[in-house]
Amino acid sequence: LDLPDKSCPVCGEKLDKDGFNIPFETFLGFDGDKAPDIDLNFSGEYQALAHKHTIEMFGEENVFRAGTIATVASKTAFGYVKKYNEERGIVVSKAEENRRIIGCTGVKRTTGQHPGGLIVVPRHKEIYDFCPVQRPADDLETDIITTHVDYHSIDENLLKLDLLGKDDPTILRYLEDQTGVPADKVSLHDPNVLELFISNKSIGIESDDITGPNGALGIPEYGTSFVRQMLVDTQPKTIADLVRISGLSHGTDVWLNNAKDLILEQGLSLRDCICCRDDIMDYLIKKGLEPKLSFTIMESVRKGRKLKPEWEEVMREKGVPEWYIGSCNKIAYMFPKAHAAAYVVMALRIAWFKVYEPLAYYSSFFSIKAKAFDPDAMLAGDAAVIARIAEIRAKGREASAIEEELVRTLEITHEFLKRGFKFLPVDLYASDADRFIICREENALRLPFAALPGFGGMAGKELAAEREKGPFLSVEDLSRRCSKVNSVCIAALEAAGALSGLAASNQMTLFEL
Repeated sequence: LDLPDKSCPVCGEKLDKDGFNIPFETFLGFDGDKAPDIDLNFSGEYQALAHKHTIEMFGEENVFRAGTIATVASKTAFGYVKKYNEERGIVVSKAEENRRIIGCTGVKRTTGQHPGGLIVVPRHKEIYDFCPVQRPADDLETDIITTHVDYHSIDENLLKLDLLGKDDPTILRYLEDQTGVPADKVSLHDPNVLELFISNKSIGIESDDITGPNGALGIPEYGTSFVRQMLVDTQPKTIADLVRISGLSHGTDVWLNNAKDLILEQGLSLRDCICCRDDIMDYLIKKGLEPKLSFTIMESVRKGRKLKPEWEEVMREKGVPEWYIGSCNKIAYMFPKAHAAAYVVMALRIAWFKVYEPLAYYSSFFSIKAKAFDPDAMLAGDAAVIARIAEIRAKGREASAIEEELVRTLEITHEFLKRGFKFLPVDLYASDADRFIICREENALRLPFAALPGFGGMAGKELAAEREKGPFLSVEDLSRRCSKVNSVCIAALEAAGALSGLAASNQMTLFEL
């Protein structure tokens, strides 16, 4: 994709550019002896159909959900230790508190299921040849059957299909519907889009503590503070660089204490570092190692199994530098280049809409990605948004999960407002149930019912459907016609000003008369 534009020498048409230098052997091996790793990303709205089709294809007795074992996260352990100490009036040092948190972290909490993993059993075998099965989290009511053991324990014995539900395909379809621009036709190598990953120039705003020095906020795979800092450290100029960053950000012990130090302290470039598992095989083959040995070394390193002494000896003989050997021995897990490339293509397409169709882009983010809202701050303006972000950040580790989600929403809100857009309040007849309606004339987005506190998705959908049948005569009429719109929802609508002008009751009073 980074090659210069070129026209066909025969017909003169502009040539398509679509290549990532991914060796096929990383999928099946040189002799077809590697178990293939099959990952398919679907829209979250379509995932259940994909799973159903897989079960129909292989048979219900041959397909099982991949089981997982959920452990206590460090933040949960922090809460446990805090509560334990408070209830017993125990005062301990910070070091002792951290020791107890570390002791609780990683302990088995419950069982669950992989979000998209399906274990496929060959027809001549049955699942009990490999492991017992169970219902996740001891839920006897569910129809879902999972493997009893964590799927990592048997993923080399049975094929696991990852049929994942992702927001990105849903967002792209949403953007197509809102703009009429086919997502697969937008340019992946537009200079203004690539500019987003190193500066805010192409979206016309100045960087600050919230947006940071680049425009990657809200772009899939690149919008987290961790990856945005990686962009600052590496300054990617090409799509190949973005693929490398995706590989580094998804790997374990690949960026921190490894490639980051090589780039910042030893002056290496992204091109030099090991970023995806395929890079190892490609590099070693170019250095003169046998292809089969290069593949074997790649497979060992990408699983965190380090280099054997005899491999290191061969690598040194072929001129592989010591820093490269050291880097291999630090890696715990490496991301496949094909997976990284798929994510980057999605990210670039969405980034194109961020630059050229901003209202549609922000509408898609708030409608599909955002999980928490503060309508008062969003309507009050940028100063209120900045103050709310600062308030939550000041809580540190004591901020709730919903508050952390809210910070992500408010960061994008800040950028949205800085670009000159605004929000319109919830309107009983103009707002959607859960989508932020684009109002191009006002250069704004209309808040949906779902943005109001306590307003569930079903209540919003029922309200939107019922108003099509005719206007509401009063708040009493609304409550009667919409059974899912409870008193909490009514209070939220009143606080938002959406019920102004609507009588409380169908019974006309003397004062109203």
